[in-house]
Amino acid sequence: MISTLLVANRGEIACRIFRTCRALGIATVAVYSDADAGALHVREADTAVRLPGAAPADTYLRGDLVVRAALAAGADAVHPGYGFLSENAGFARAVQDAGLAWVGPPVKAIELMASKTRAKELMAAAGVPLLAPVDPERATADDLPLLLKAAAGGGGRGMRIVRELADLPAELTAAAAEAAAAFGDGEVFAEPYVERGRHVEVQVMADGHGGVWALGTRDCSLQRRHQKVVEEAPAPGLDDALRTRLHEAAVAAAQAVGYRGAGTVEFLLAADGRPYFLEMNTRLQVEHPVTEAVFGLDLVALQLRIAEGEPLPDTAPPAPHGHAVEARLYAEDPARDWQPQTGALHTLHVPEAPGLRLDTGYTGGDTIGVHYDPMLAKVIAHAPTRTEAVRLLARALEDARIHGPVTNRELLVRSLRHPDFLAARLDTGFYDRHLDALTRAPAPDEAGPRLAALAAALADAAARQHGPGPGPVRLGAWRNISSQPRTKRYRAEPDGTEHEPAYRTTRTGPVPETGERVIAAGPDRVTLETGGITRHFDIAVHGDKAYVDTAGGSYTFTALPRFTDPTDRAEPGSLLAPMPGTVVRVADGLTAGTAVAAGQPLIWLEAMKMEHRILAPASGTLTALHAAPGLQVEVGALLAVVQDVQEEPKQ
Repeated sequence: MISTLLVANRGEIACRIFRTCRALGIATVAVYSDADAGALHVREADTAVRLPGAAPADTYLRGDLVVRAALAAGADAVHPGYGFLSENAGFARAVQDAGLAWVGPPVKAIELMASKTRAKELMAAAGVPLLAPVDPERATADDLPLLLKAAAGGGGRGMRIVRELADLPAELTAAAAEAAAAFGDGEVFAEPYVERGRHVEVQVMADGHGGVWALGTRDCSLQRRHQKVVEEAPAPGLDDALRTRLHEAAVAAAQAVGYRGAGTVEFLLAADGRPYFLEMNTRLQVEHPVTEAVFGLDLVALQLRIAEGEPLPDTAPPAPHGHAVEARLYAEDPARDWQPQTGALHTLHVPEAPGLRLDTGYTGGDTIGVHYDPMLAKVIAHAPTRTEAVRLLARALEDARIHGPVTNRELLVRSLRHPDFLAARLDTGFYDRHLDALTRAPAPDEAGPRLAALAAALADAAARQHGPGPGPVRLGAWRNISSQPRTKRYRAEPDGTEHEPAYRTTRTGPVPETGERVIAAGPDRVTLETGGITRHFDIAVHGDKAYVDTAGGSYTFTALPRFTDPTDRAEPGSLLAPMPGTVVRVADGLTAGTAVAAGQPLIWLEAMKMEHRILAPASGTLTALHAAPGLQVEVGALLAVVQDVQEEPKQ
């Protein structure tokens, strides 16, 4: 019987496992890096053990340190969560060799599925349908497009789509380098890339007594950089025959490797409806909550039960009910190549309601660092129908208060309300086709941002006149000044649109120049009437940022000085680091004096478990190069300078 469990992970998955442990009366142990010393998962655990260092390679990927921590804390079992060491057979073996219970599949099953190339051979023998591999050395134009994939890992790292044969060698090198950095194994393989395919998977749960459950399907087609963004269960639009085929193939895959515990068998569903085996993830998936909601199960509790040697509670799983949808809330800017964002998270609040669930590793006041995945939380909605679940989730995200770095919240809301998503026209190219429209900045004359900026200005004036604090300002307290209107300049984030709301002060209160009626104005809440409609605005100010939440959306503004400082500019052609990170490589042969083309990748920067390309802003000459592999840089650091071909290099 497990009495004390160490979770060899961090963030929301560690917190989620601790939640089940508390319900079962199991004591919990966290491990943490120096960067995570104050993290939520550390605060929620009964005991915590420090792993000195900050980088994953020095901390959460050090299996020897994790095992030592478990023994030192008196744990008798280890749960790996997902990512990090969760699919590392050597770590699973080390845990068991230390006399600890391993809450995961058998070591042999992990080894068999650890390499996607070996896994495909095994699945072919078991009769599971799959795509024929392509030898990159012998690939021809007829094989295009190709998908390059890391053999030893997932999460989108080490994946590349190749559409031109001339690009294949460079993309192979890049994929292998990324795979080696992420998983310690640079093996890469190629297979046909299926255009407009769907990502559909089956959750399996197997015990050590011959029982295997296929817990329905999930659709995970909405992805960015081959990483999932929105997932749902059951996968919509599948007929009974196809569902049965997928369930049977998943069970066959589990039985072929003697599986035990929670696992996921992933399939690519072609446009013609034919399924192909992708991989088997020998761990709990990020998106497991949608399956839990539909089947009324706690998959972590089942994992613990199986690890204790117990059988599944029945020969068949419970009947599914309703539909569930999950959205991953990331600290990233989708409009700027999904750049991860860092900094203080002042507020994170998602409204509570029947059918809603929040899994997170952060609370207001925490800091989002540079070392780990930028996912802040998962928001899950469950309802009797897909339409109801999607509507509930979209509204919950819209009503959430998220003050701090830029997030993908607006993208998620727009995705959930997109006609293609509502009609279940799903495939992995969704964001390739729709990203520009989904991230388009509001039109200059759109009322929402303008009114939000006005509310921020009125709240600022109220705070200056009466001091911060709750409650509306008595409108009669405003001074009567008949001079020029008062103005406040704001820049909307992240699109950069500037607003300059103006109002006059009178004895009866402020009067906006644009004609709205001010019903109440306080430091943290403003009520305006325009066109006969009353709107409420909640305002929170942190430093130079004003966060405005309304029933129709949320806005972030940066207060600007009245006049722009002409010296606050970088030299034309400067390539600045968009985030803190590490330079992992520079383009071959790149030195000062090299001619470059507009859009050419020059520098590769790794931050928050993702690789980002720094592109040449224009065709010209590289006049300065300050980046080198291994260099750690802060946001805004000068990496290189590219000058226009017509310009003379500056001395």
